[in-house]
Amino acid sequence: MEHVKVKKRDLVHKGTIVDIYKDVVVLPDGGIETWDYIEHRTGASAVVAALPGDKLLLVRQYRPAVERYTWELPAGGRGEDEDFEAAAMRELTEETGYTSKEFTHLMTLNSTPAFCNEKIEIYLASDCYKISEQDLDEAENIEVKEWDLEVLLEMIYSGQLQDAKTVAGICAYKAFSTSWKYDG
Repeated sequence: MEHVKVKKRDLVHKGTIVDIYKDVVVLPDGGIETWDYIEHRTGASAVVAALPGDKLLLVRQYRPAVERYTWELPAGGRGEDEDFEAAAMRELTEETGYTSKEFTHLMTLNSTPAFCNEKIEIYLASDCYKISEQDLDEAENIEVKEWDLEVLLEMIYSGQLQDAKTVAGICAYKAFSTSWKYDG
């Protein structure tokens, strides 16, 4: 199978965490198209934070792209020299004040591969416990709440939870906690 080839890539905007490009591509049939491409520079980590009793921690924050508050897994970009697991641990504590002694990689997710290279590594933090208050950035305003797994699944199926990393992480946790075991 022939592939699309990028003929030219022009930087349109350099952002704080993403860069936006305009690509001129050559299609397998020789046609020329212009595509948008968003490069997420560092990737991100997300955490399914499990508490005893099939409860999960989610965070609520305002998301300007969808113009509303959303409930999501604790998550964030990783530092330049930070590995994905360390970023997951850091984000969990910063956003919730919780930690865990056991982090297990659940999955790798490409959030929107049609136009963005963002890669999110999702981890399970088992038996989370509170160690501190939140340590939020100045612009962050994050609410933390414990949820029953079954309520979250109902929220997914009813369309109330729409964030891709959150839906994928909760569904992976459900599979992981009942029968499926990730073996790396």
